[in-house]
Amino acid sequence: MANRFLRPHLIHRFSTLSPVGPPSTVVPEILSFDQPKPDVDLDLSDQARLFASVPISDLVRSTAVLHATAIGPMVDFGSWVMSSKLMETTFTRDLVLRFVKGTFYDHFCAGEDAAAAARRVTSVYESRGLKGMLVYGVEHAENGGECDNNIKKFIETVEAAKTLPTSHLSSVVVKITAICPMNLLKRVSDLLRWQYKNPSFKLPWKLHSFPVFSGSSPLYHTTSEPGPLTLEEEQELEKAHERIKSICRRCQESNVPLLIDAEDTILQPAIDYMAYWSAIMFNSDKDRPIVYNTIQAYLKDAGERLHLALRESEKMNVPIGFKLVRGAYMSSEAKLADSLGFKSPVHDTIQETHACYNECMSFLMEKASNGSGIAVILATHNTDSGKLGARKASELGVDKENGKIEFAQLYGMSDALSLGLKRAGFNVSKYMPYGPVETAVPYLIRRAYENRGMMSTGALDRQLMRTELKRRITAR
Repeated sequence: MANRFLRPHLIHRFSTLSPVGPPSTVVPEILSFDQPKPDVDLDLSDQARLFASVPISDLVRSTAVLHATAIGPMVDFGSWVMSSKLMETTFTRDLVLRFVKGTFYDHFCAGEDAAAAARRVTSVYESRGLKGMLVYGVEHAENGGECDNNIKKFIETVEAAKTLPTSHLSSVVVKITAICPMNLLKRVSDLLRWQYKNPSFKLPWKLHSFPVFSGSSPLYHTTSEPGPLTLEEEQELEKAHERIKSICRRCQESNVPLLIDAEDTILQPAIDYMAYWSAIMFNSDKDRPIVYNTIQAYLKDAGERLHLALRESEKMNVPIGFKLVRGAYMSSEAKLADSLGFKSPVHDTIQETHACYNECMSFLMEKASNGSGIAVILATHNTDSGKLGARKASELGVDKENGKIEFAQLYGMSDALSLGLKRAGFNVSKYMPYGPVETAVPYLIRRAYENRGMMSTGALDRQLMRTELKRRITAR
């Protein structure tokens, strides 16, 4: 199948968009190319070389878990159990969590506390040469008290990161949804959308930030003028600002990059706003940014927003880092848009998502390789994108060791791609969540569904691991 890329001249078109007021939507023109020849340095076919550093016990567990998640009915049944009233019974709950911990949790998560997660990072680096991206696994908070508890855990993550050699650790990750109440993030997003529609609309609490909307951004979430933040909401927003500043300050002092995760579009404007004012405030090192924002390439406006933010960062001479992902909220985005009578903000086809990801990847790699203050983490489980990225790095003559460009995959997924990229000389990291087993359940359910089915993300790993297990067993 041919890959599809946005034409290079769109970079210029994106860069001329005005962030003041909603400009007309740019419809990307798509161009098809044949698949590139596989990069000789990125060989994902030799499972013996790829998994040489993986103990047979880990191979057995990983193969079993990935094969279990490929069985659709098993995933559906497990998800039902975890969400059912059976979990309200102490005996059943303990039994289920004990089983989950010894199987899916140990495969996809790094440990129950920061110290255990740091030990797992060390183990993964020393055995496989892969770095760690540490993240406390809580995802949402509904009130200020929960946010206060969560920021303590995120600070503990930074403190654990400080104990690790820089060679072992890529970054720490924070979820704004865990340190700012969800309802407040929705309110702030509504107000930011309304201001974008009506530039004269005043937001007295707003800090200076980069653009968070483009002409094709979804604005249907906010159909009428929202009321201003109440005094209580403004005070809670200021507390959220202080929580973000506290973790940014710790990361800056420790020289540990901080990645800000993305969410649904109903919340993302507030998250982008907070990420960008944090970057303006804390990215003072012109060679290496501390704060990274996340771009979700499955969104139709991703390319435009990326170019607008980069244009503003260059204008202000502020370094910025980006984690580029495809996106994980396709179903919820489609349901919300449909309920409001609009099309989904997600690309109509997977090919368009691949094209957007690959174009953004190419653009960011060019920026990061030319001596600017841009850094990028290419988070992908797609082997074609991995090969394209490797070839692009070769074309650009990228310094693979300077940390400006690195690849990343989730812990427990796409190990063949991770190890192949590492063998090709790249910095490669694993996204490693930690926390109590019960806290990780929503995360584990998502991972199970991503690996569900025989043609899922984990298909290549299942095939290669099975082949390597057979080879080792027959060689004995």
